[in-house]
Amino acid sequence: MIIREANTKDISEILKLNEAEVPHVGSIGRKEFLKFLEIASNFIVIDIEGEITGFMISLREGADYGSVNYKFFKNHYKKFEYVDRIVIKEEFKGKGMGRKLYEFLFEKNETGLVCCEVNVKPQNPDSMAFHQKLGFNEKSKLITEGGKKIVSMLVRN
Repeated sequence: MIIREANTKDISEILKLNEAEVPHVGSIGRKEFLKFLEIASNFIVIDIEGEITGFMISLREGADYGSVNYKFFKNHYKKFEYVDRIVIKEEFKGKGMGRKLYEFLFEKNETGLVCCEVNVKPQNPDSMAFHQKLGFNEKSKLITEGGKKIVSMLVRN
C-alpha cells in the first residue's frame, strides 16, 4: 500500500470511486477533479499494486474554491486544512485505509486545524462515527439545498 499524490492518469478511477459514494459525497465531473489537481493542498490516493482503493482531497485557506462548506470554514478560521472529500472503495472499507489517509494529512498539516463536514441529512452514520474516533468535534450544522441537505461541520485541533 502506497499513499501518493494523485495525477491525471488516476482521474478516471477516482471518478468511479466518487460516483459510487454519492450522496455521501457530491457528484462532480472530470473537469472539477482536474481543477483539484491544481488547487488542492493534498490530493492523495491509496495505491495497492496499481489499484486506486481510496482518495482524499484537502484545501488550505485561500484556495479558489466556491463550496458553501469550504466558505463556512473560511469565514470562521484564519488558517485551516479543509477535507473536501475522502472516499474508500467499498471492498476496502473497515481496513484502516481512511485512517491512514487522515494520519498522512495530520502529519503533514501545518495549520493546527483540520476541518470537514459529514452529512446528517441524508445520514452518514459510519462517517460520523469514524470522524468522532479521529477526534473531530462538531462546530455547527449547515443547512443547504433548501433544507434537503444538512451537514455537521467538524473540526479537529
